[in-house]
Amino acid sequence: MSYRHALTSLAVLATALAVPVTSASAAPAPEAAPTTVSSYTGSPQDAANNKAFYDAVMKSALAKHAKAAKAGQKLAAVTVTYRVNAPTFRSQINRSTQIWNSSVTDVRLAEVSSGGDFYYREGNSSRGSYASTDGRGHGFIFIDYRQAQQYDSTRITSHETGHVLGLPDHYSGPCSELMSGGGPGTSCTNAYPNSAERSRVNQIW
Repeated sequence: MSYRHALTSLAVLATALAVPVTSASAAPAPEAAPTTVSSYTGSPQDAANNKAFYDAVMKSALAKHAKAAKAGQKLAAVTVTYRVNAPTFRSQINRSTQIWNSSVTDVRLAEVSSGGDFYYREGNSSRGSYASTDGRGHGFIFIDYRQAQQYDSTRITSHETGHVLGLPDHYSGPCSELMSGGGPGTSCTNAYPNSAERSRVNQIW
């Protein structure tokens, strides 16, 4: 997904490719921040990035689940672990984690101090906020400063975390649909998945 940005002088959104990272602790490369935010349309590249991100996280989480089962431990839910390398948005990340953990039953999000299935990072990007993968079994969620000033930052983190759990973008949806992202506009502050989204995540996991 990307909460996507555009310069006011452009008539179309820029299509961006995922930015690979060389390690889970690599610092994000700053990009020039746009001066305004436009509507969202998404792209096939965004959808591919989201799918790769989810696949990486799912593979890692299920491997841990299988290991526990082999050791005779019966787990009620699959645990997906994350690190926070985005201190500016720690409270929003904590809130979005609480929202998801109270909304679904078959997967749990848990913060760790090292390692993790994915991590959050922050900075400036012309892509806006997005989820991506490093191609080696781990992923990250990037939270863009400028976008978080114009859109509800808890909705952004909750939406991007939805990609971790396997949900695609649906920009044409209403504000009540979390994965509609920025489609409903800056006035939309809903950070909760609707019943269909909750059900889908439980089915996936």
